[in-house]
Amino acid sequence: MLETRAVVVRADKILTLVEANQADGCAQCDGKGCGSSKLTQLFCNTPRQFKVENRINASIGDEVVVAVAEGAVLRGISLVYLLPLLMMFIGATLAGGDGAQRDGYAAAGALAGLAAGFVLAKWMSVRRARQLPYIARMYSE
Repeated sequence: MLETRAVVVRADKILTLVEANQADGCAQCDGKGCGSSKLTQLFCNTPRQFKVENRINASIGDEVVVAVAEGAVLRGISLVYLLPLLMMFIGATLAGGDGAQRDGYAAAGALAGLAAGFVLAKWMSVRRARQLPYIARMYSE
């Protein structure tokens, strides 16, 4: 389970807006390992806000721990990145038949497959029951 610390910005009974200010990357290596902290500082210098389920009735200003269900991140990445890429390869393979214009048809098929993959990913994400991150507990040092 992935967890991060956040502050409640707007509190509703079901969905709550939290602000996670983690400008240190994953904070596991003190910025000496993979270099993600430098990239985060370069591109993500403003706090990010997320809608989460408020299971513990947290109030505005509370410091909380936000958790994401096991495997939810991997499923999301697969849906957004891998499905369109797979559809692009399928489109290129199906459209790239025999003939003089084989490369042109393969390129058109790849673009059509990529577009179809993005549409399919969007449709699947809307239809599928979303597993929102949730407030697991109050933060205590």
